[in-house]
Amino acid sequence: MAKPEIGLGVIGMAPKNMASTVTLLKDESDLRYRLRAICSHRREVAEACARDLGVAYWTTDYRELAARDDVDVVCVYTPDHLHAEHCTAALEHGKHVVCTKPMVTDLEDAQKLVALVRAKGVKFLVGQTMRFDKQFLAARELFDDGELGDLIALESFYLHDMRPVFGMTRWRLTAPQDFMFGGCVHSIDVIRAFGGDIDTVHAVANKGGLTEGYPIDDNFFLNLKFKSGVIGRVSGLYGIVHPPTPMMQLGVYGTKGSLQGEFTDNEPGEIRVVLDKWPEHKPETTPFEPERDLSAYGHGGTVIRYMRHFQECLDKDLEPSPSVVDGAKSVAVGVAAWESIRTGQAVRVCNDF
Repeated sequence: MAKPEIGLGVIGMAPKNMASTVTLLKDESDLRYRLRAICSHRREVAEACARDLGVAYWTTDYRELAARDDVDVVCVYTPDHLHAEHCTAALEHGKHVVCTKPMVTDLEDAQKLVALVRAKGVKFLVGQTMRFDKQFLAARELFDDGELGDLIALESFYLHDMRPVFGMTRWRLTAPQDFMFGGCVHSIDVIRAFGGDIDTVHAVANKGGLTEGYPIDDNFFLNLKFKSGVIGRVSGLYGIVHPPTPMMQLGVYGTKGSLQGEFTDNEPGEIRVVLDKWPEHKPETTPFEPERDLSAYGHGGTVIRYMRHFQECLDKDLEPSPSVVDGAKSVAVGVAAWESIRTGQAVRVCNDF
């Protein structure tokens, strides 16, 4: 017997945002998602998207979408500060949720979403695209196979001159977007995937001042200590002239080997590995071609992979990864980092969810 279709509702359909990636799912023969409802706060955007995508139902009220019987999964692709209310509405109607990063931007909202997911018995996936990038998946496979040995240290850098992005998405400037969550969470999530819970964080920050009117710090260095004893660091620089480096880098350093990976939207990437058992310690490089598509920022391939993962979790009653608890713990690192910036002290991270 054929398995039933999975009805999708998408909240947040602004041009060039990540919601455009879900339109690619219909071309994957193994995926059973069907886009049945869309929502944008702007009537003209909702109506135009519905017409272009052939979707029968559109609305400007996210609560109406969340209440629909033909929607099984709600995808939230709205500005960061709206995620909590949009996810809450979906969960209260018993819907499964896929929410783009960051899950939320404060600890109280993170705790509420964890509690709601448990109370409703539904699935929740945080759409952290880097977890499903080909370079990351290759790095994870090497680590899981034991090739790198036991962890010693982890690092991730996410560097991005945000000035062009402000022009495409004005809310980032006017809300304003907090890049501790909208930026650093990418790197925090990636190294948490290897190292687990982070115990303490010491952070510093400043404001680049390159964008007139952006009011808060937008450059961050975080030093981290994992509960396991592994050390880590995150660099998140968004108020800078983009340097001659990849947009994102990952470093995994173990007792048997070291790995570095590089990622840039719509550009080639690579991973480089050195294993201690190799006599001359010469690095082996594996290149990766960009996944070009028509979606925002070229993340279509990664979204297809995380939606495939989510479908498997629905079918087999598995816990998605990153889950609502993973999302909460990454947010908690950002919250602790802001406290460290304010106090100048190392701050313990909340992991009690």
